[in-house]
Amino acid sequence: MTHGTHNALPDSRNADIKICINGSFYNRNEAKISVFDSGYLVGDGVWEGVRLYKGKLAFIEEHLERLWIAAKATGISIGLTKKELTDQIHSTLNVNNMQDNVHIRVMITRGIKKTPSQDPRLTISGPNIVIIAEHKIASIESKNKGIKLFTSTFRRGSPDYLDPKLNCHSKLHEVQALIQAIEAGADEALMLDINGFVSTCNATNFFIVKNNEIWTSTGDYCMNGITRGKVIEACSKNNIICHQKNFSLYDTYSAQEAFVTGTFGGLTPVTHIDGKQIGEGKLGSMTSNLSTFYESLITENIND
Repeated sequence: MTHGTHNALPDSRNADIKICINGSFYNRNEAKISVFDSGYLVGDGVWEGVRLYKGKLAFIEEHLERLWIAAKATGISIGLTKKELTDQIHSTLNVNNMQDNVHIRVMITRGIKKTPSQDPRLTISGPNIVIIAEHKIASIESKNKGIKLFTSTFRRGSPDYLDPKLNCHSKLHEVQALIQAIEAGADEALMLDINGFVSTCNATNFFIVKNNEIWTSTGDYCMNGITRGKVIEACSKNNIICHQKNFSLYDTYSAQEAFVTGTFGGLTPVTHIDGKQIGEGKLGSMTSNLSTFYESLITENIND
């Protein structure tokens, strides 16, 4: 049975959702993109995941900024302003009558190619913009149970060939790491950087609690996660020492607690790494407190 940070409670309403493709709406089973789309052909696209709480998009400014930076870095012209894209997101939510506990995936590819090729000059359309909004509540059971990690032999790469900060459609590297972890009997993968220091997980950012301090990687080789940044902010606001630093598996195995962060799951405790129990092997007090502080930041943001 699948277990991990993206476990969601079943919701029958998702069978009838409408999906936005370039401003038009399609039933879930009729929403399609050409096989000549750049994203399908060569993974040429960027994306964001956003949460809706009580009718408000949490941290939407940060998500849009990251999306625009990724599009600029890859030379993809979005063709919309941030407000226009936000309006499309709200239109998708409205047509689906969605108000709370919704996860939105925004995907932008370079567009349709006239023939299978990497060459962006062979693109014959504008960008394809897809917005999928689903009713999704993270499984509390999964959050309370925590996850087990396995350290993959696949490393997070150097910024000079595929910058780990780039939230792009080319995720095969992370998929390989996850497959390796699953085959080892774990739930998700822990990944090291090119120097052998702990970096991140295949789809989430990684933290440990050490000597009642929070440690996370330098950020040089991991996704610049919005939730990661909010946890660091929460530490600062609540006088919790947080280090962004290099540390090794040697340091990690003896941590008091460990947890991962992501837009969908928030903070999820890590109970075991490479078969070794972390701390008491359950949700720890620091992780629990930080989760509460993070939820407070969400509340502040949507009430602005």
